[in-house]
Amino acid sequence: MEIIISNSSDKPIYEQICMQVKNLIMNGTLSAGEALPSMRVLAKDLHISVITVQRAYEDLTRDGFIETVSGKGSFVAAQNKEFIQEEQLRVAEELLQKVAEIGRAHGISYEQMTNILKLFYEE
Repeated sequence: MEIIISNSSDKPIYEQICMQVKNLIMNGTLSAGEALPSMRVLAKDLHISVITVQRAYEDLTRDGFIETVSGKGSFVAAQNKEFIQEEQLRVAEELLQKVAEIGRAHGISYEQMTNILKLFYEE
């Protein structure tokens, strides 16, 4: 599992870890039941605090992406298709919100933005 941390990102490191692990699960790179690195190993690999990794794993557990078994480690949780689709919709909404902000800031009309989106959607 490859996680890339950016110190110049506006997102905290634990959120960067969460987002990347979620993406790996949603795109099928990590599958249900697959073991994740221990918190200590991941912290050492990324040169960050174990507490930061712990926060990321806690958030991933809360959101239903991973399960932690005491004494065994953390594993990718079995996902249902509706849950994955809901998470993908949430990500799409965040991206579209940013696109809408850019459009408004630069005077691009809703119709122009819709036409641009149609071009990419039909590919």
